[in-house]
Amino acid sequence: MKTRLLLAVAAVAFATSALAVTPTTLQLHKAGTTTPVTTPTGGQALTNLELDPAMTAGEADSGGGSDLGPQPVVNRSIARGHAGSNRMGTARRAKANPQLLGGFDGLDFHDQRYANGGNQFSVEPPDQGLCAGNGFVMESVNDVLSIYDKAGNKLVGPVDLNTFYGYPAAINRATRTYGPSITDPSCYYDAGTQRWFQVVLTLDRVGTTSPLAGTNHLDIAVSQGADPTGAWTIYRLPVQNNGTQGTPDHGCAGGFCLGDYPHIGADANAIFLTTNEFALFGDGFYGAQIYAISKQALAGGAASPNVVLFNGGDPSVPAPAFTVWPAISSGGQYVDTRGGTEYLLSSDAVFYDSGVSNTLWLWSVSNTQAIDSAPAALALNVSPLTVQTYAVPSSLAQQKPGDTPLRDCFALKGCAPNYLGYPNIVYPAPRPMAVNDSRMQQVSYANGKLWGTLDTDVLLADGSHGSGINYFVINPASGGLSANGTLALPDANLTYGAAAVTQSGRGVIAFTVVGPNDHPSAGYAGLDAKLGAGEVHVAAAGAGPWDGFTGIPYLAGNRPRWGDYGAAAADGNTIWTASEYIAQTCTLSEYLTAPLFQCGGTRGALGNWATRISAIVP
Repeated sequence: MKTRLLLAVAAVAFATSALAVTPTTLQLHKAGTTTPVTTPTGGQALTNLELDPAMTAGEADSGGGSDLGPQPVVNRSIARGHAGSNRMGTARRAKANPQLLGGFDGLDFHDQRYANGGNQFSVEPPDQGLCAGNGFVMESVNDVLSIYDKAGNKLVGPVDLNTFYGYPAAINRATRTYGPSITDPSCYYDAGTQRWFQVVLTLDRVGTTSPLAGTNHLDIAVSQGADPTGAWTIYRLPVQNNGTQGTPDHGCAGGFCLGDYPHIGADANAIFLTTNEFALFGDGFYGAQIYAISKQALAGGAASPNVVLFNGGDPSVPAPAFTVWPAISSGGQYVDTRGGTEYLLSSDAVFYDSGVSNTLWLWSVSNTQAIDSAPAALALNVSPLTVQTYAVPSSLAQQKPGDTPLRDCFALKGCAPNYLGYPNIVYPAPRPMAVNDSRMQQVSYANGKLWGTLDTDVLLADGSHGSGINYFVINPASGGLSANGTLALPDANLTYGAAAVTQSGRGVIAFTVVGPNDHPSAGYAGLDAKLGAGEVHVAAAGAGPWDGFTGIPYLAGNRPRWGDYGAAAADGNTIWTASEYIAQTCTLSEYLTAPLFQCGGTRGALGNWATRISAIVP
């Protein structure tokens, strides 16, 4: 199937005519209301059920590797190959941060694990769902959310996502019963409707037991006003696409498709959600899915908003549809041509054995003004764009040494069996971390242009390979490029970039900085449509190495996971960024001091990730 797709790629020229893809018309239905309320933190420091059994078997991360096996997993990659690059990082580190208005630590592993009285699994990586507007900043990660004012004061949170969406706890440790498994949060504040939209992927269980039922859906929460601390309406959209619950049948192996890696965008008329469709209980990738939902109906709390689905796996689609990321619009700027148009971007290097490409795909859904009256009249188009060569990163990211108490306990004879309940094992300290593959990351539409980023392989000064960020500023009407380049340091990795742009066209790329001389840090760079990316700034330096559980034998797969995506959001002339970083450090002795494993409330037994939220005026 991949060979057929790639051969088709070469034959397509830039065009604006609609594809012969028949959209599927669906209807969305209300599932209740909710109000975010802080849930109490607490619970045992460590239990014998820290990881969700249904989600850890065979798990891999979005950074690559073959993980299309029969086990149910999330954030899958289809990267066929990784490639070395000859491009050397040439960016400079800024000596000061005059554009940085301020920042504060957001949610961390301790918040996540001990929310809802500790009835949560240990989850890694967080995945970042940040949005901002109307004087508020909302952050969602796996699997909690918090709401702040623009000064960084926490108004609500942490709220576990199971409670927010009206479900039982992820794991009730008293009764050993399970709630649905929630993952991949994304968030968007829409200035036009003054509503907040949040989406997650939810996988149903077999009753209250651990095994997955196969059915899965996108939970869509829509605020009922401009204040996100108030009431929200919840909608549920089935995405198993096997002919049940009103879904089309895409023939996924094993009987159920998985609507993985959902992300959100919007134009004037519709909210767009996209997923990567895999088989849940079998092998296979079935193409990205594009859902368009009436924005006015969602904002108004309608009982059954119209939904249109475009199947990226349709044989008439000439592009290899993977991680087709819809654009968010800054401050209510939208494309009004062709009856209202939403743009989306995707990349294709993951489909090649070489892991290299110089093609991006520009998608559009036009006639969105018809979403309420004639939803089947929406039209899909896709065209290739020639860009600077990019490559799937070929190496893990090295870390600056420091205290790693989880690793030290595993290595110390008697510590892991006595304290953690696992056998001793010795592994490197600190471990290298996975970077992203070259899938498209956050896309913004502002000042008449599309802005986006992806990870690419770069050559570091010591001759090793690392990760940099390829950025794109595109004139979507013509397919021309205003700016296209690679942001990379000679001595550190930049990964999981996310670009946001003000209405006047001033942009920021947020990312993690990590390398032999850098603990995982929250970084950013300015982005201009003519000058490209600027110097690398560190908004918050990491305090120590990442010291988490993924990739450790006995626990979770073989990938040392670090993030699946970052986030950034423009609110007027201010851009808010959120990046994963390490905010704490502690010794093994401190780790084993009561309360166990928490190092003064800064981490949990199995992880120490944190997030940094920054306000920047570019």
